[in-house]
Amino acid sequence: MTFLQFAFYAFSVALVFAATMVVTIRNPVKSALFLVLAFFSAACIWITLQAEFLAIVLVLVYVGAVMVLFLFVVMMLDIDLAKLRAGFTRYLPIGGLIAVLLVLEIALVMYGSFDVGDSGNYGNPAAYGVEYSNTKALGAQIYTHYVYAFEIAALILLVAIIAAIALTMRRRPNSKYNNPASQVQVNREDRLRIVNMDSADPSATGFLTEAAPTETASKSTPEGIES
Repeated sequence: MTFLQFAFYAFSVALVFAATMVVTIRNPVKSALFLVLAFFSAACIWITLQAEFLAIVLVLVYVGAVMVLFLFVVMMLDIDLAKLRAGFTRYLPIGGLIAVLLVLEIALVMYGSFDVGDSGNYGNPAAYGVEYSNTKALGAQIYTHYVYAFEIAALILLVAIIAAIALTMRRRPNSKYNNPASQVQVNREDRLRIVNMDSADPSATGFLTEAAPTETASKSTPEGIES
């Protein structure tokens, strides 16, 4: 077994383990961290296939941005995760059956139905020269043969962004927020009120008491705060 094969199997085991923990662990934060591990493992597998650009994009985009969005949505929506996971064991046999079918389909594609090369299965990718650009080759494929699929994926992501913004802009009954238009129109008389209070004589009561404050008290009534 070569080092490349050993690295492929090691990263594949880590990827399968991380993906299993994502769907089985109860804590959403730990689930997101295992998803980060799954992304890193998939990126390492792509590097072994000489797809360095895809590996870097997976780390920068998904780990750096999408995972932050996942955590933001989980904390923003306040989802009852216990209620969502209540039927996990009930649907586990169906999910396991689907997983087994997917593995069998991948095995049939790689070793049975497609004849690639002399051995009849997928081998290592061909080595390219120093002048070869993985990014240029990928861009040529995306913007020529797969341009329609690329544009449809962009529209789907745009809809997801608009939906996330719409969820954050909804009004909650118990939330407080500032109204800048009302704050800039506030005068000094609207925010400060002077109240005069009479001083108390401690000798008139027959015993020592704490004297009332003789200073002028002020009460601040901020404007522009709505609830």
